[in-house]
Amino acid sequence: MKKVRLIVALLMAVTLLSFAVSAVAKDESGITIGFSQYTLGAPYFKAQVEAAKAKAEELGVKLVAIDAQDDMVKQLGDVEDLLSQGIDVLILNPKDPKGLVPATKKATAAGVPVIIIDSSIDPSADFVTTVQSNNDENGEKVGEWLVQEMSRLMPGQRIKMALISGAKGNPVGKARRNGVFKGILEEQLRSKGQAGFDILAQGWGNWQHEGGLEAMEDILVAHPDVNVLLAENDSMALGAMRAIENAGLTPMKDIIICAAADGQKEALQLIKEGKYGATGMNSPVLTAHMAVEIAVEIAKGEEKEYPKVTYTPAICITKENVDQYYDPNAIF
Repeated sequence: MKKVRLIVALLMAVTLLSFAVSAVAKDESGITIGFSQYTLGAPYFKAQVEAAKAKAEELGVKLVAIDAQDDMVKQLGDVEDLLSQGIDVLILNPKDPKGLVPATKKATAAGVPVIIIDSSIDPSADFVTTVQSNNDENGEKVGEWLVQEMSRLMPGQRIKMALISGAKGNPVGKARRNGVFKGILEEQLRSKGQAGFDILAQGWGNWQHEGGLEAMEDILVAHPDVNVLLAENDSMALGAMRAIENAGLTPMKDIIICAAADGQKEALQLIKEGKYGATGMNSPVLTAHMAVEIAVEIAKGEEKEYPKVTYTPAICITKENVDQYYDPNAIF
């Protein structure tokens, strides 16, 4: 009986060893990456998925992407669907930082490493790294620019801000606006020796153009003395800009417009024209490319340590440097 048990144990060890060797030796043609995107409701997310597909094709791997349609329950089901397809690595842009924690644990239990992209997730989740722009540093650079621009365009005036945020409880939005606030205060202290600004209202635009439009319409009715618009992404700022123009106001004359992050091509075109102030660079192409490259490294079994957050470069895009980043043929 002992001999039989020993033989079974040896067979199991050989099986496990073969699996480990084949996983390490897997080449690009045998790799399948799953991408669970929580929404395609904004151009940024569409561009991110398309960029991921392009990078996967370039590297010779298969990528399966599913749109959760802004529904957390559907996204949980999407992850299960991807796992059932035998993916090697999961790229996840979570709809909710806590609600998607079980999905990461289920993936890990199935032997599928998880890479978080763009949004943040609760620290209790199982994941290798989060790939995103440096929201804090991007925001800080935009805040510094805003103080300098106020001094140039509206000397002596106090910032009276309309803040348009993405979604309640979203950690990315919080990091973006807090970064801008920090940049404002630090630049004011450096340049003036004192600091302070007013947030007259916070609206919620759900990261979308129409949401920004509606939020800004309400804010302008209640607070006609707004002189700064800060949105947490370009899509909402562009929508809010329509509301500003519809109210008979002139962007960058009556109200300075900026976004904490994105770099959407429509915003960059307006920056070139002097109708839009600044935005932080949150390239969907860079984040997608980096996430796919890391996924392939993991699937190939490369031994490498990854930080819990992998950042793309932090840059404030303004009229002075916009030509370096504007691409009229970009998806986003």
